[in-house]
Amino acid sequence: MKIAICASEMVPFAKTGGLADVAGALPLVLEKKGIDVIVVMPAYACVKKVKKIKFKKISAGVSCAFIGKKIPVYFIENEEYFNRDSLYTTKNGDYPDNLDRFAYFSHRALSVLKEIDFHADIIHCHDWQTALVPVYLKTVYAGDPFFKQTKSVFTIHNIGYQGLFLKEEFPKTGLDWNLFSMETLEFFNKVNILKGGIIFSDVINTVSPTYSREIQTKEFGFGLEGVLQKRRDSLFGILNGLDYDIWNPATDEYIAKRYSADKAEDKSKNKAYLQKLCGFPVKDTTPLIGIVSRLAQQKGFDIIAEAIDEVCRMNIQLVILGAGDAKYQQVLEQMMKKYPKNISLSLGFNDPLAHAIYAGSDFFLMPSHYEPCGLGQMISFRYGTIPIVFRTGGLADTVTEKNGFIFDEYSKEALVSTIKNAVVSFKDKKKWPRIVRNAMNENFSWDAAGEKYKDLYNKVLSS
Repeated sequence: MKIAICASEMVPFAKTGGLADVAGALPLVLEKKGIDVIVVMPAYACVKKVKKIKFKKISAGVSCAFIGKKIPVYFIENEEYFNRDSLYTTKNGDYPDNLDRFAYFSHRALSVLKEIDFHADIIHCHDWQTALVPVYLKTVYAGDPFFKQTKSVFTIHNIGYQGLFLKEEFPKTGLDWNLFSMETLEFFNKVNILKGGIIFSDVINTVSPTYSREIQTKEFGFGLEGVLQKRRDSLFGILNGLDYDIWNPATDEYIAKRYSADKAEDKSKNKAYLQKLCGFPVKDTTPLIGIVSRLAQQKGFDIIAEAIDEVCRMNIQLVILGAGDAKYQQVLEQMMKKYPKNISLSLGFNDPLAHAIYAGSDFFLMPSHYEPCGLGQMISFRYGTIPIVFRTGGLADTVTEKNGFIFDEYSKEALVSTIKNAVVSFKDKKKWPRIVRNAMNENFSWDAAGEKYKDLYNKVLSS
């Protein structure tokens, strides 16, 4: 089986979010399962800065590097489009030529497959930036014998990002105007690139089973629920995996004291370290709640902002690491001044601190309004840090009463009530070690996810 993965970002070369983690991990696990896999992505300015990777020029506008044992990653070069400081945006918003950039990338990705003579059985595309690839396969390249047997899989990582552009920009896609219609790429008189990927791909999948159902509803479909309902027989959900080589308290170089499920008592040393780091009183009996997140409404910061005053009066400690919306940052800064012994706020991203939070906290708060998959709760399981979450998407597929705390009504009241229940369990010396043990014994490795993707590929090829 030959698989070509098309993605707009991928670790270790370029990253803005979870898409990069998936695009970096999936080909490695597929290779281990005996699949012939390659990756195609843009050659951003940051790509060549990656250390210990050798790049080789393949042809005009294409270079190559290897990951895993022998997985080639092909980089589409274009100085005008990709040699920039960031991947998609400036501080003032999206790059105004994003449609030009990713239409070019999608066209070029297909032509590169021909240049290197890689007859892909399946082209696996990710998010709106590559959604034109399935469209081109079924239109521009429909008569090309090279792609006669090629199928496409399209993964939606977050349906909130759709690649919306003005109608006047449609010619930049290179497609015939008859494809700008309600049945294809038109969306309330705008161009919707994600919609094209959904309609023209052979199979669609999302990053958790629950999210695959949620996006077919008005609440979570962002206007595309009707399109997805029509394709529900070709829509699947596969939970992302977690890289346990990176997230493992037994080997983690960033934490104060390494530990495992068999020596979970050493976790307390990480709690003491984190409390000192945050300027908190060092008390093992005080519940410590960690948050590592984007400060945004989607991540639950609207109800966190409403609840935080009441939560701080519970005699808990709260450490927050993240960046995002100014209004939430302002609320948290004000609360930190009001409760200096209860709240620690670090703005931006700090990888060592993130590891320290996962290892040192008792709870991990993740009350996202919607969460396609979520990796935070999976990481917290591994570190014996118990998640408190809203029942949605991948959180609903991973967090249970045995390994965490979950609430069903998205409200301040439900959040506060669940935190109170969690604190009661924390003080129960019989119940608490059992919850921690259950969490640390969870397994969300990429091996299981890779097997499900292999099954999905076989399903596509046999249909």
